[in-house]
Amino acid sequence: MKLRTMQRADWSAVAALIHLSTNYWYETHGRSKIFTAGPDSALLFCRVYEELDPGCCVLAEAEASGQIIGSCFFHPRETHISLGIMNAHPSWAGRGVAAQLLRHIINEAEHRHLPLRLVSSALNLDSFSLYSRNGFVPRATYQDMILSVPEEGVPLPVADATRMRDAQPADVPALCALELEINHISREKDYRYFIENRAGIWHSSVFLGADGKVEGFLASVSDPGSMMIGPGFARTDAQASALLRRELNARRGQTLVWLVPVDRPALVHACYELGARNCELHLAQARGAWQSPDGVNLPTFMPETC
Repeated sequence: MKLRTMQRADWSAVAALIHLSTNYWYETHGRSKIFTAGPDSALLFCRVYEELDPGCCVLAEAEASGQIIGSCFFHPRETHISLGIMNAHPSWAGRGVAAQLLRHIINEAEHRHLPLRLVSSALNLDSFSLYSRNGFVPRATYQDMILSVPEEGVPLPVADATRMRDAQPADVPALCALELEINHISREKDYRYFIENRAGIWHSSVFLGADGKVEGFLASVSDPGSMMIGPGFARTDAQASALLRRELNARRGQTLVWLVPVDRPALVHACYELGARNCELHLAQARGAWQSPDGVNLPTFMPETC
């Protein structure tokens, strides 16, 4: 096999690989498909990552046939690089496709002198072993919550509602400063991307303190390729819970998934009170420097963040 950068002409083949590989793993492990729509639904990954970081998807190609047998997205940010969704064709299992893709991105991170981060399923021990062997250390655990939002929405106390509004472009500097304080990372262009919402699939909210300053942020995406809440962060569980309810109400009638830190019991139980149930566990892992959040972190897979 050889590695190369994804081109626009590869998008359909990469989407088909993501769709096939992801669903194959879940179904062969007795679980439901992740992608319930057709292969084109996975085009979302190509589109979002290329809009944020053109040229930051590496492909593995079979030299004899030209078949794309592996893909991995990565997302350079000011403070770190995030490793995005990685897939290898099932027929090439055990032949080092994922290992070569991962090594390529590790080299990229080392060249930039940046830590490398990812969020991975705690159920997939093959991928866990791959990351562990290559120097990644689990740093935080998240429980995936799923909820079909009622058409009438979820309760939102008036006091919380008056403290929140849609995020605006002018909020970006404050969001950068707040997340650097809470999560010790920076990703300015992500916030601008969510808030500008040129694709029409994003929604984002901010929580304001008594002094009118931003105290929390939460985004959500609604697309056949991903129905998720996140990323987001807040100083307190109560603020995170309020933001979660607001984003759920922005997606009435839809079924959404979000990740909650297992060590924030008040927030976890607030999710249960809404009727959410657990559907998986994920691990935030880092290769290189890591600082634990000084607040609430709500990561996502679209784009990958932790």
